[in-house]
Amino acid sequence: MTIAITAVSGQLGSEIARTLIATHPGETVIGLARTPAKAPDLGIEIRPGDYDQLAQLRQSLQGVDTLLLVSGMDAPEVRIKQHRNVINAAKTAGVRKIVYTSIQGVEEGTAFSTVVQSNRQTEADVQASGLKYAIGRNGIYIEPDVEYIDSYKARGEIANSAGTGKCGYTTRAELATAYTSLLTSDKFNSQTFKLYGVAMSQTQLTDYLNSAFGTSLKYREMTPDAFIADRKAELGDFIGPIIGGIYEGIRQGIYDGPSDFETVVGRAHQSWDEYFENLATSATDT
Repeated sequence: MTIAITAVSGQLGSEIARTLIATHPGETVIGLARTPAKAPDLGIEIRPGDYDQLAQLRQSLQGVDTLLLVSGMDAPEVRIKQHRNVINAAKTAGVRKIVYTSIQGVEEGTAFSTVVQSNRQTEADVQASGLKYAIGRNGIYIEPDVEYIDSYKARGEIANSAGTGKCGYTTRAELATAYTSLLTSDKFNSQTFKLYGVAMSQTQLTDYLNSAFGTSLKYREMTPDAFIADRKAELGDFIGPIIGGIYEGIRQGIYDGPSDFETVVGRAHQSWDEYFENLATSATDT
């Protein structure tokens, strides 16, 4: 079977490719990237994969049996058209199955909702394509909080609008394992799966970060408006409200629910105790 992975130059796409290559050496893996020269050296063929270039996508998907469509990063209305380009190109090229990396999120009432709605539209487009499919709805990546540790240290706190809401976080490595299963097994076809670990509160996250990095951070709850203003000041008028909307979804409990990770992978998601213990060990080693 030949499996193509879009956005292979990105963090999630490259992680899925590495996991697929390592665990299924009998499969042919092809990477698609908007700029192939920027793709990491994965030891596989890299083809052009610009979501805006329908003819290019048709050519690059020739000979592909199964396709992983990684959600794009453009504005919601742009992403819908881009994803449709990929779906239509896949149909024309003879692809038999699409696996789509979607997201969890509240579909109305937050600044993140338009992004969630665009993902739901792509889910519907995939389902209506006539191809075999499987859809994952990713939880929130834990890595950005870990990577933000120096900023948290400078502030002496973690401050956001999540309040006491719990969030089903995940890691790119765990998602890569889940998507490898969705790509290589037909028993998950025609289904949608929520993919994340045990939900935790911001206070619990703060405690985990303190234990891993030896910090003394505190959690402070902000109002949604204040947090969006804070994020806009640092990240700009587009990304800032999106981040604020994600945390409003956490406040509303949208990320606190049963996960299908074990169903897809055959084991539980990595525990947060283990994850942060590994981080602490890595910090000590360096």
